[in-house]
Amino acid sequence: MSEQTVLVEVRNSVGHLTLNRPAGLNALNLDMVRQLRSQLDVWLQDDGIKAVVLRANGEKAFCAGGDIRGLYDSYLAGDGMYMTFFREEYALDQLIHAYPKPVLALMDGFVLGGGMGLAQAASHRVITERVRMGMPETGIGYFPDVGGSYFLPRLEGAIGQYLGITGSHIRAADALYCGLADHCLGSELLGELDQALDSMQWTDEPASDLDTLLRKRASQKIPGSEIKAMRSAIDHHFSQPDMQRIRTSLAAEDCPAYQDWAERTLAAIDSKSPLAMNVTLELLRQGRELSLADCFALELHLDAQWFAKGDIMEGVRALIIDKDKNPRWNPPTLEEVSPARVTEFFAGFEPGQV
Repeated sequence: MSEQTVLVEVRNSVGHLTLNRPAGLNALNLDMVRQLRSQLDVWLQDDGIKAVVLRANGEKAFCAGGDIRGLYDSYLAGDGMYMTFFREEYALDQLIHAYPKPVLALMDGFVLGGGMGLAQAASHRVITERVRMGMPETGIGYFPDVGGSYFLPRLEGAIGQYLGITGSHIRAADALYCGLADHCLGSELLGELDQALDSMQWTDEPASDLDTLLRKRASQKIPGSEIKAMRSAIDHHFSQPDMQRIRTSLAAEDCPAYQDWAERTLAAIDSKSPLAMNVTLELLRQGRELSLADCFALELHLDAQWFAKGDIMEGVRALIIDKDKNPRWNPPTLEEVSPARVTEFFAGFEPGQV
């Protein structure tokens, strides 16, 4: 029998859910999504469960995203599983966002894509110093989903546009500065945190109990945030009205303090799918004004078209299947992405129809 991909345990009125695919960086598949949803539904009705802890086995990753290879194969096979996965994954994320009991996401290592969907939905987001966090979808010709259209544009200034377009991985100090994590806990203290959870006396306000426990052990501010240091440049360049002008603005950066960052950011942009970056920019603009439910609905609206009309199949082919790392984006340049093609993806979406 294959190893369980989600481990379930209850200790001291705390439900522990552990992602258990460390060899695959705990990437989510449909079975894992269904296991998580089923257990959360059970604990929702159990008065004996005061809080939930969501974590993962292995030091390399909390969750490095969804099982993209499986979605690629599903689309080629024509079995529709890829859309079932998106619908159920988004419903799981939405459940966690609205969960009436505190959910502590304990993140160590990579937290990417689908992992961000789980983590940003949690009421208590705890990282270690080893965390590498990001929404790297444009690098495979996709767009930030799992609620990224909701949580990215609600970050301060143009940080959300920067992270969503470039797919940059950020470290612990950046995650705290951006507001994508609440506390940083030294990895050497994870065992102590478990002991504290196992022995704490719960009151009738478990969220407050968790807050107190975390404040005693964790730091809300740690030095070394590159995004904080580059914030002025990020806000200037990534508030430009379209992708071409974002790129032009970066290329014209002449402040010595920002030039190295600008050059690295230009290189990142030039490696991503031009279509995906343009659609991402529009998605984040629309998402800023939408409810959480409507953001998930809009992401599904795009998913239903993207495998046939977007760049994800080519991105996965180049980076995961053939591994030639030479995706042939369509179109290949930002200049060739017509506004009409971007607008077409959003046509027919009606907010409030969820």
